[in-house]
Amino acid sequence: MSKDLRINEEIRVPEVRFVGPEGEQLGIIPIKQALKIAGEKGLDLVEVAPTAKPPVCRIMDYGKYRFEQSKREKEARKNQKIISIKEVKLRPNIEEHDFETKAKNAEKFLKSGDKVKVTIMFRGREITHPDLGKQLCMKMADFMQQVATIEKLPKVEGKNMTMILTPKQG
Repeated sequence: MSKDLRINEEIRVPEVRFVGPEGEQLGIIPIKQALKIAGEKGLDLVEVAPTAKPPVCRIMDYGKYRFEQSKREKEARKNQKIISIKEVKLRPNIEEHDFETKAKNAEKFLKSGDKVKVTIMFRGREITHPDLGKQLCMKMADFMQQVATIEKLPKVEGKNMTMILTPKQG
């Protein structure tokens, strides 16, 4: 439901479909009568479906309703997991131990739920051997096959080759 619900005197229609505080349908009645009933019960008349013919209005405590809505939205935001992309940069002629260190870092990122962008940086004439970069990317993917799947295959972009790994579900 939207934040800009019309309440009480803001509702400008001759008659409304009236819904009681417990959700019971009370039929189509004039707006004045609906406002009078809401006033007697000490509650607000809230237009919940303005596009209906006639609009649907319900009796409720508007302040309490807005509080409940904000609580629900806050809970939904809290449950969202923000996935960020971490980057691991390598060179085509990287030593084995350095590669393993980078791979362990990438594995740590994947286990914490982040995506990993593997970037092979070519310098000078190294770009004439993209097959070395592709082998390195595939070696990284093999190293990570327990915890990751390849989202984007290795691709040369300028002087770099990139590949994206995502954590496996489950």
